[in-house]
Amino acid sequence: MRKNTLGLLVGVFALAGQPAYAADPIRIGVDGPFTGGSAPMGVDMLRGVELAANEINKAGGILGRPVVLVKRDDQANNDRGAQIAKELTEHHLVDGAVGYINTGVALAAIPYFEEAHIPVVLGVTTGSVLTREFAPPEYAENYVFRVSCSTALEVEKIAEIVKARGYQKISIFADTTAYGQVGRHDLIQALAAQGIAPVSNEKFNIGDTDMTAQLTRAHQAGADVVLTYGIGPELAAIANGRAKIGWMVPMIGSWTLSMSNFIDAAGINGQGTVMPQTFVEQGDTPKRAAFIQAFHAAYKVTRMESPPSAAQGYDSLYLLAAAIRQAGTVDGAKVRAALDNLHDKVEGVVQVYNRPFNPANHEAVDADDVVYGVVDNGRVVRLVPTTQTAGVK
Repeated sequence: MRKNTLGLLVGVFALAGQPAYAADPIRIGVDGPFTGGSAPMGVDMLRGVELAANEINKAGGILGRPVVLVKRDDQANNDRGAQIAKELTEHHLVDGAVGYINTGVALAAIPYFEEAHIPVVLGVTTGSVLTREFAPPEYAENYVFRVSCSTALEVEKIAEIVKARGYQKISIFADTTAYGQVGRHDLIQALAAQGIAPVSNEKFNIGDTDMTAQLTRAHQAGADVVLTYGIGPELAAIANGRAKIGWMVPMIGSWTLSMSNFIDAAGINGQGTVMPQTFVEQGDTPKRAAFIQAFHAAYKVTRMESPPSAAQGYDSLYLLAAAIRQAGTVDGAKVRAALDNLHDKVEGVVQVYNRPFNPANHEAVDADDVVYGVVDNGRVVRLVPTTQTAGVK
């Protein structure tokens, strides 16, 4: 194994029974928070990528070459994310990359991939600016692609269900990270398009466990719903804080409400919480059923920690693999061009991808690919349409 500047090890996902290869491997970086509060997202994204890599290798690899995963834990730290990206690209340790959970980390990291002309497929992070930062006409070539739902699209779905349910007095709770504040900004704009302005706008920090002050202000302002942008542990503090002050208004928020560390910590206080999702852990197609079964068997679990992260990680690697096959090489410029014009459909878990990208649009997910999930007895299930959600999926 090769030792790198961070003193971390190259992660190789290899299983017994895979074909023997004479060719050099294709190295795919996988970066995310595998420890800390964002770990459910990072770990399940990695597991989805691992499942895809295992399937690809069992089928003969890509261009007859095995896939090797170069794994890095960014710990949801912006500086560490930038350092890892610099190491992977300057030393050309990877031919492509899948990853990023946290918007701030991605913002710090992706310029290195752009400069090195190495394609990166964003598997989880939602910050709308990420796929536009190096977009034409300012830049000739954009090496950043995404398979997760962008914040811009997600807030439209949140505003859509707010309107469908008739809420008028909105309280927004957003953490102070780039993710939370970008989400808050975009959500306010989406609500304004519906003629709704928040009656309270609350902030909280990562690690906060007592939201009593913010919840009391929202209660006193007469809010009839709480909209959230944050990650699991702090979101659970909001849900539990509502119960503490006896104010159990509905709670709707970004896709991260599907994280296990929200559902488990909130318990009964998280019941009925609603969020947009690209993937709900229900086997409603043969592909999804097979993916769920394989995931549970491989990792000896009965529930994914972050289902969209797992599905999007899996799909990200298959899209990158399709582009490398089409390009016939791992040359970054040619792989980027192939992603911009994929000839063949790619059957993923989130969707069947039919030319998901083009030079003007590096977002694979559109409104038709997003559904609503609801917390029900410790799991997220698809929201069943009612008279209050007419017109929403």
